[in-house]
Amino acid sequence: MTIRYGYGTNGLTDLRLDDALGLLADLGYDGVGLTLDHMHLDPMAPELAARTREVAARLTELGLGVTVETGARYVLDPRRKHGPTLLDPDPEGRAARTGLLVTAVQVAADLGAHAVHCFSGITPDGTDPDTAWKRLVESITPVLDAAQAAGVPLAIEPEPGHLLADIAGFHHLRTLLGDPEPLGLTLDIGHCQCLEPASPADCVRDAGPWLRHVQIEDMRRGVHEHLPFGDGEIDFPPVLAALDATGYQGLTVVELPRHSHAGPDMARTSLDFLRSMGAPA
Repeated sequence: MTIRYGYGTNGLTDLRLDDALGLLADLGYDGVGLTLDHMHLDPMAPELAARTREVAARLTELGLGVTVETGARYVLDPRRKHGPTLLDPDPEGRAARTGLLVTAVQVAADLGAHAVHCFSGITPDGTDPDTAWKRLVESITPVLDAAQAAGVPLAIEPEPGHLLADIAGFHHLRTLLGDPEPLGLTLDIGHCQCLEPASPADCVRDAGPWLRHVQIEDMRRGVHEHLPFGDGEIDFPPVLAALDATGYQGLTVVELPRHSHAGPDMARTSLDFLRSMGAPA
């Protein structure tokens, strides 16, 4: 198989970024899903461009690819998880999220990343669906413009409980926007198991033309909990075979954000598992 595996830094938050990158290279990962956060390339701190150049040099030294992820829980608001979002009732809140994503696009371009990940956010209380979709379209358009200019795809993730919760929601947004070239899909394999009507392998096949980023972990039907491999219900060999058949060239990033306390061990055992599942019969 030609799948290129990465590991998300949101599952290595107890490590310094330089140490996390060194660990992943030593373990044999092909790359890293870099979540911009206060402990790892803080997008809100001074001298971001200089710090980004240092990380880019380190990635090159280690031979690691990278995708930029934007799921930091409290990077914009220390009291609201993932707030504000692209759907926030406050225009200034929406603008803050848009600004962060535009910054992420520039960081991704400077790192040579293959994509920037994002999500819609949860529909605020009292907001009707039409208004929520209108806000999403308006808020994400400047990010798509930046992505087009930088030559970096923007890969939006269907997230359980969010306005854009599934693959059908991705296609709805794509239609509302007029199918812009920079807009792609982040497919989380666990989310497919959690709520999509099709099997995870069928989801991969259906999503193939729009895949720009892939996240992977185990999960159970109807329960949005990221689990170590083998603790959920996913049959991985068909999923990995389907992913390999799409010709997707980006990273497939292990996402275990609640397992940072055991991050180094999780990184090691996750790669061992994935390699064993993708081995020829």
